[in-house]
Amino acid sequence: MLRYTLRRLLQLVPVLFGVSLMTFAILHSIPGDPVAVLAPADATESDLQSLRAEFGLDQPLPVQYLVYVGNALQGNLGKSIRTRDPVTQTLLTRLQFTVQLTLLSILWGVMLGVVVGVVAAIHQNTWIDHTIMLTALTVLSIPGFWLSLMLLLLFAGILHWLPSSGVGTPQHLILPAVVIAHGAAAVIARFTRASMLEVIRQDYIRTIRANGIREFLVVYKHALRNALNPVLTIVGLQFGFLLGGSAIVETIFALPGIGRLMVNAINTRDYPVIQGGILMIAVTFVAVNLLTDLAYALVNPRIRYS
Repeated sequence: MLRYTLRRLLQLVPVLFGVSLMTFAILHSIPGDPVAVLAPADATESDLQSLRAEFGLDQPLPVQYLVYVGNALQGNLGKSIRTRDPVTQTLLTRLQFTVQLTLLSILWGVMLGVVVGVVAAIHQNTWIDHTIMLTALTVLSIPGFWLSLMLLLLFAGILHWLPSSGVGTPQHLILPAVVIAHGAAAVIARFTRASMLEVIRQDYIRTIRANGIREFLVVYKHALRNALNPVLTIVGLQFGFLLGGSAIVETIFALPGIGRLMVNAINTRDYPVIQGGILMIAVTFVAVNLLTDLAYALVNPRIRYS
């Protein structure tokens, strides 16, 4: 297990290098000058040159990239062009809230998706199964921004049960978590159903049933445990997608997460914040995938890594 973990960690190095190189190349290939966007209207060319020198934008692109990588290896992602705050500190502050929201969303999505998927599998080809799968497909097709606005209109505007925006109480996270989790729950439900159907057709499940074991134990103790490995893969991928895809939801609900920070940084061409945010999301994504792979052995003791 330790050797496998170390090998996977070493494999992350070229992945993160590729992410940083692609992000840097794409950002600097976009026409326009970030300093000119943020500078005052009466700024002279001398003022613009001073700002470019302050942020290292007057150097050749290869030099800028090497400086960026060297500082990143030391945990320094530069400072924001717009606010001049350290990017690392800003991202860590925002990332804490986004991870909290994502964990709540994935928890809700897993609980709902697994339960619904198991129910659909044990009622295969019945009206229950068809209703659940049709509902999952419908939910998966609903755009997040539209669902956000509808939930805001209903629960905040008409019923006044929940706050419409901001942070401060657990109630502020309910609507954003539901919006973010709805797609993940539908995907997890479909994969759980497919995996459960494959497992409950195995010979050992028929043998367990023949021994008179209660159906509840057959399904949730024996079948579900062996069906969870494919579901874990989807959960790990969904966590990464939710972490990086919460920008619209955070913007609509005025949440101080990393997604909203990235949207503002893109609008103002704040290169250090954009590069640092993408790199931090990539690190989190690959770390979650590694933890997901290691969790296989916990769910299924027959799996061993060498």
